[in-house]
Amino acid sequence: MLDAAVKNQLQAYMEKILLPIEITASLDDSDKSREMLALLQDVASLSPKVSLVESRADSERKPSFRINRVGADMGVRFAGIPMGHEFTSLVLALLQVGGHPPKVEAELLEQVRRLEGEHVFETYISLSCQNCPEVVQALNLMAVLNPRIRHTMIDGALFQDEVEARKIMAVPAVYRNGELFGQGRTDLEEILSKLDSGRAEREAARIAGKAPFDVLVVGGGPAGAAAAIYAARKGIRTGVLAERFGGQVLDTLAIENFISVEHTEGPKLAAALEQHVKSYEVDIMNLQRARALVPGELVEVQLESGATLQARSVIIATGARWREMNVPGEQEYRGKGVAYCPHCDGPLFKGKRVAVIGGGNSGVEAAIDLAGVVAHVTLLEFDSQLRADAVLQRKLLSLPNVTVITSAQTSEVMGNGEKVNGLRYTDRTDGSSHAVELEGIFVQIGLLPNTDWLKGTVALSPRGEIEIDARGQTSVPGVFAAGDATTVPYKQIVIAMGEGSKAALSAFDHLIRSSAPEAVAA
Repeated sequence: MLDAAVKNQLQAYMEKILLPIEITASLDDSDKSREMLALLQDVASLSPKVSLVESRADSERKPSFRINRVGADMGVRFAGIPMGHEFTSLVLALLQVGGHPPKVEAELLEQVRRLEGEHVFETYISLSCQNCPEVVQALNLMAVLNPRIRHTMIDGALFQDEVEARKIMAVPAVYRNGELFGQGRTDLEEILSKLDSGRAEREAARIAGKAPFDVLVVGGGPAGAAAAIYAARKGIRTGVLAERFGGQVLDTLAIENFISVEHTEGPKLAAALEQHVKSYEVDIMNLQRARALVPGELVEVQLESGATLQARSVIIATGARWREMNVPGEQEYRGKGVAYCPHCDGPLFKGKRVAVIGGGNSGVEAAIDLAGVVAHVTLLEFDSQLRADAVLQRKLLSLPNVTVITSAQTSEVMGNGEKVNGLRYTDRTDGSSHAVELEGIFVQIGLLPNTDWLKGTVALSPRGEIEIDARGQTSVPGVFAAGDATTVPYKQIVIAMGEGSKAALSAFDHLIRSSAPEAVAA
């Protein structure tokens, strides 16, 4: 099952297992059971502290397996074969069940241990989803730490009957005690904030008591991380306020144009950014959304939580989000057939009909990827021609199960009350209306800057981007901006990092000049 190189690498990790663990495999006579058993046999052969038990008579999902510490009762189970993006989840589960300490803040670990009540979590994933592992790993760790918590990772492509019964059309989808708990990327801190009702209030009070910062960075993506690092290296008091550290990079699959790194993935880069920032004395305030900016000698940033922070200078790096179609039915069927990540949710539409909205690079790439999984792809482009690179267009048009419709304005998402069953579009050449029967819609029409909270405070372009000069200065003294939220062209990771660094240097220059003593008259 595992090749020699992977075995050697896995064996090095498994030497860190401190306590004996037992893997119990629930099997039937299917090919997937045999494939899973081969994987588990390879795993067990790499450490004397790991034993494997086969079971065919239990009532568990098949194929699935449980990882348990000998002499303890832990609720970590994988229903499916955790390869692809989930292979790391398997490795971490083995280590943590085996007593290897997790790299998580002690405060968060203690909060998990203190959780009361019974919590049975089920997470439906796809092996191609780059957002799923963080959710799986967080819930697995919670099950290791707290005996009242159980967690099962479920491969939606393998257990299609459950996916259909629960009408799951987007992953990760997390159920708690049989009820939908959440969808989309979620980390340990976010899960705890939902389970511990008083946590948000305690965090708001803690934030409100902080002394003013020299530089406060609003946003935790590449631009924000670079700004924080450059500011902290100047030895000034630096804080980062982030709705989710990593920003939109967390939703990016393959990154192959980050100079000096041939290939990486968004979540890996986001984790590296956070680790780099944490290596300096930077106060990171995660899961916090800015509500308003109040200019002044000390600039105030008001938060949705009710807390207020002050700083001598502020760098805004709030990035952008997926642009929505804003048509009837889109919000009603979001997560019920309307999706924005083809890599994550594509496998859930295996053998079905889908549409991709948008004919730029992202839309055409999505259509190409989906064509290998679904029955048919209909790509709709508003313009009279596709805007993607020529090489992508040639590939797309060579696929037999793709239909391209140009001059098409999507006008409605249709459904049966539970899930999408079609869309309607208007032909812009003659005004006629057409309906397309399908089961999924993937929206790929660009980005919107996250600047709504700044309206009326800093100058924004007609597109809602923050207007900045060559130094990153906004229209408000002491307030700088960087990255995808600004008017700087070309929304790229490497450009955002450079802009964040520049904004931090400009903020430091502003602080020096604003605190310099007045010239003494002769």
